[in-house]
Amino acid sequence: MQEGVEAGCLVLATDQGQFLLLGGDEDVIRAGAEVVVEGTAQPGQATTCQQGTPFTVTKARTAPTTR
Repeated sequence: MQEGVEAGCLVLATDQGQFLLLGGDEDVIRAGAEVVVEGTAQPGQATTCQQGTPFTVTKARTAPTTR
C-alpha cells in the first residue's frame, strides 16, 4: 500500500497494475502495509484520486509474512 498523489488516496501496486482501494478496514488498509484484498474492480468509476483503477474492497487482511 502506498499513498496516492492526491491526499487521502491509497493505492495498491500489484503485478497487474495499480488499484485505488475504496472502502475496507482502515486498520488494515494503510500506507506501508502489505495486504490481501477481495472485491471488484470498477474501471469506469470516477474518483478524485486520478490514479489507479478504482477497486471496491469487500474484505481486507494483512498479508502473511514470508520471512
